[in-house]
Amino acid sequence: MTHPSEQSSESLLVQVSDPLHLNTYSLVLSAADITHRIQYLAADNIEIYVMARQLERALYELAAYDSENRDWPPSPRPDTFVPTFRAMSAVVVGILLLVYGLAGGWHANSQWFQKGAGDSSAILNNLEMYRLVTPLTLHADIVHLMSNCFLAVFLLHFFFHLTGNGIGLMAMLGTASLATLINVLVHGPGHFFVGFSTAIFSVIGMLCTISFAMQTKRLAAHFFMPVMSGLALLAFLGSSGERTDLGAHLFGLLCGLVGGNFVRLPVFASLRSSFAGQTILGSTVLTIFVFCWFIALNS
Repeated sequence: MTHPSEQSSESLLVQVSDPLHLNTYSLVLSAADITHRIQYLAADNIEIYVMARQLERALYELAAYDSENRDWPPSPRPDTFVPTFRAMSAVVVGILLLVYGLAGGWHANSQWFQKGAGDSSAILNNLEMYRLVTPLTLHADIVHLMSNCFLAVFLLHFFFHLTGNGIGLMAMLGTASLATLINVLVHGPGHFFVGFSTAIFSVIGMLCTISFAMQTKRLAAHFFMPVMSGLALLAFLGSSGERTDLGAHLFGLLCGLVGGNFVRLPVFASLRSSFAGQTILGSTVLTIFVFCWFIALNS
């Protein structure tokens, strides 16, 4: 601020009507070490004065600031991504129905269940790692199958719409397989399991992370909103019952919550719009699925 006796050597720099612009211009002038005086004529008429000898430099600093910050912050671009093939969730459900038509429900003499069902003893002792994948497509009975299919067709539709088919399939298979492995390690030998629910809960976790993590910059919300939303879904969709594998649901959810952060990485954002990349990832998942069942049935 200048002394009143120096006001005769001042020059009017700019008139503003917005207090926000006033504060911004004042900060710019202060950062440039330009002495200035603010005079309030009315609520919407505020003048900024500078020393006459500094007028040219002050005008340059404000012009440079306005030029650098024009159109800032940029308007958010709407997400217009749509998968090329929009019925992948129906394809996944179709595969579940096909395998059930071939294998049927759980019975002890079924070759499909003997060789493809989840068996923690076979995984831990014989390293039959294909059993991390094959149980996802087996179901105990028609009620078990239809409940998973009903959830999958809706959840996967929204999930693939966000990620694309290839990334979504790979993320789903990776998180579900990891969750199954963790569940096997926790239970130890003698644990048997089948069903697509582990993959469903991993997708729930990833949807929670992707949907909520970018809504706010607060770290607490980043962590607690996905966790609390996922736990609510865990309780709602079933965490008890004689045939319910709580560990598979819980670890599927947790792996999904973590995996969702990887799906949001910039590399996946660029890969999402790549038809070739999505096709390669989707084909890889299909190959893994067929290969695991080939190994299982021919072991």
